[in-house]
Amino acid sequence: MTSAEQLAGLDLPALQEYFVQKVPGAGRLTAQLIQGGRSNLTYRLTDGCSSWVLRRPPLGGWTPSAHDVAREYRVVAALAGSRVPVARPTLLEEDPGLLGVPFAVVEFVDGNVIRTREQLDELSDQDVTRCAFALLDVLAELHSVDVAAAGLGNLGKPHGYLTRQLRRWRDQWGRVATRPLNDLETLHRRLEDACPAESGASIVHGDFRIDNAILATGDVGDVRALVDWEMATVGDPLADLGLHIAYSDPAFDPVLGGAAASTSTRLPGVAATVEHYVATSGRAVPAIEFYIGLGYLKAAVIAEGIHARHRQGLTVGKGFETVGDAVPRLVAAGLRALSDRA
Repeated sequence: MTSAEQLAGLDLPALQEYFVQKVPGAGRLTAQLIQGGRSNLTYRLTDGCSSWVLRRPPLGGWTPSAHDVAREYRVVAALAGSRVPVARPTLLEEDPGLLGVPFAVVEFVDGNVIRTREQLDELSDQDVTRCAFALLDVLAELHSVDVAAAGLGNLGKPHGYLTRQLRRWRDQWGRVATRPLNDLETLHRRLEDACPAESGASIVHGDFRIDNAILATGDVGDVRALVDWEMATVGDPLADLGLHIAYSDPAFDPVLGGAAASTSTRLPGVAATVEHYVATSGRAVPAIEFYIGLGYLKAAVIAEGIHARHRQGLTVGKGFETVGDAVPRLVAAGLRALSDRA
């Protein structure tokens, strides 16, 4: 079904034996790498009757906090059955004995993922807007979840979130950087100086954009599932909104292999995005420029980590050769976002 390269990091015979033990009725498995992701590796598994999605950390150069499939699985399990659409959890294996790393499996959600501008351009203007606003509606729904009632009270510390985010992404840069970048240091320092009081506390997805959602086939206004929860935590919900806006910058295109759907000018602009989120969530959105700048910092560090793994030959799939080019552009855009606040 796939080449040996595409199944790197997946011991299918061992996984087959494991599934027979853990998943009642599972038959002979085949596997396929799901292209598009740049962080954790994602595979579709099927036995011809049922299908699942397996997530595991990258082949190397990963950190537990940034590629935490166990955290991802627990969040999905807690949200299953809520008004936030997620894939149904199947199993979590934290013992690295089988694949060399922990991994998680959820049921495959049939639907449509819009990754490229070409896919988005197949839609009418009305459907593009419906899709964008449906995503924001789901984001607002996520931010309204009662963290304690969902059993996620220990997911993160709500207080001091913004300060920890600034420290975390600066520290992560120190681990993954392949070159000096003075502008990143400047961006980090200016974000520290501009850090506002937190707007509140909620579940934060941590990587919210259009291609991390599965849409119903035939209805792009129906979000079937949000995916890629490995950076979910409890913190300031406006961090999700700021990152979502940062992902709309064409500077992010190289990270996703070019012409990403999230950067299309056909999607609602910043003002319309913020206005719809405010109307749907009922939250005020002060200091949005700070949250956008924080989003750019995070995106730049993530991109540098992907670039570092590619240089080490530890990526699987295509399109990684352009990722490094995005880093200085994302940092520069973050500085511009903060300048807009001045």
